[in-house]
Amino acid sequence: MIQKHTSKNGLRVVLENIPSVRSVTIGIWVLTGSRNENEANNGISHFLEHMFFKGTETRSATDIAEAFDSIGGQVNAFTSKEYTCYYAKVIDTHKEYALEILADMFFNSSFDEEEMEREKKVVYEEIKMYEDTPDDIVHDILARASYGEHPLGYPILGTEKQLKTFKPQTLRNYIKERYTPENVVVSVAGNVDESFIGKVESYFGAYESTNNPQSISEPAFMANHIERNKDTEQAHLCIGYNGIAVGHENIYSLVIMNNVLGGSMSSRLFQEVREKQGLAYSVFSYHSSFLDSGMLTIYAGTGKDQLSLLKDTIEKTTETLIANGLSDKELKNSKEQLKGSLMLSLESTNSRMSRNGKNELLLKRHRTLDEMITEIDAVNHASIQEVIKQIFDNTPSTALIAPKVLT
Repeated sequence: MIQKHTSKNGLRVVLENIPSVRSVTIGIWVLTGSRNENEANNGISHFLEHMFFKGTETRSATDIAEAFDSIGGQVNAFTSKEYTCYYAKVIDTHKEYALEILADMFFNSSFDEEEMEREKKVVYEEIKMYEDTPDDIVHDILARASYGEHPLGYPILGTEKQLKTFKPQTLRNYIKERYTPENVVVSVAGNVDESFIGKVESYFGAYESTNNPQSISEPAFMANHIERNKDTEQAHLCIGYNGIAVGHENIYSLVIMNNVLGGSMSSRLFQEVREKQGLAYSVFSYHSSFLDSGMLTIYAGTGKDQLSLLKDTIEKTTETLIANGLSDKELKNSKEQLKGSLMLSLESTNSRMSRNGKNELLLKRHRTLDEMITEIDAVNHASIQEVIKQIFDNTPSTALIAPKVLT
């Protein structure tokens, strides 16, 4: 059972006790990411995530790393378009120590200017590494094609030009603006009882909001095409369709449909593109849900001389899906696969912490496993056809990285 507590300052704590394990995972979720940035500070959410590990008023970056290594724990963080998460997984006897270090990083990071300049070089290299991975960067190009100048079209890493402008005060101003208690959820899962909520409260329950909540603008989906000429061995193609928001009533119908389209090895795209025609090693589809929108993406990489055939195969596969929907077997198998994935995820404290944290941050509600299974079982051919029409009735956006400009 999930315990929920809201502090006087608006910060929320969600805790799930799993007495059968010996680990505890603690995550600090912040409702901010690249969509909350602008052209001048794009990349600051991700860079700030890096800087939280570079030392506090009482701990150096090495001290932080050694603190978790000394207890056999794991600590990490990630940034997305809409949220940032800092988390640690430790054995249950070290949970209070891990919480104290995470709180120290969260509230007392020093943002030393020399450390900042060194870390900028690290992020520059991360950007270069990403640029050298066309099957990754093509998804960022698709976001730009789909959302244009809207912040959802910004790259999470930002650019070297923008990073160079960041100063310690830039980070502090951004924290003041976005890291407000009403934007923060602390999620805890593992061998821990509800008394631990009091420990979290002692660190996070007192700090105050200094700004009014900021609204976000819903993006307009645009059917644009962007090509990039790059010296690659393959042509990397992404096709994006306007999707649905997180928490939408048809979300399970979409997940099940996507699983059949390109979400697994038995999917139609995998079987048609790879197994039958040998056109690609990597081909898949996935759906990204945001607070007010979403996007269904199809990706495949192939030799430049096979690009037209690849496009035709993808188009015919989606046309067949639109015309005929799913077979009874596909619907049944996809439901069982989704239910199996949900149940297997319950065995990981990381997964439970993440699910609870995201649900509280984005939806402010939690469904039990039985409720989710009931919703999955309720998906039928009619709801599948409804979501197919909703997704594929619109013109897609496309992005292409290839050795030369292709049309």
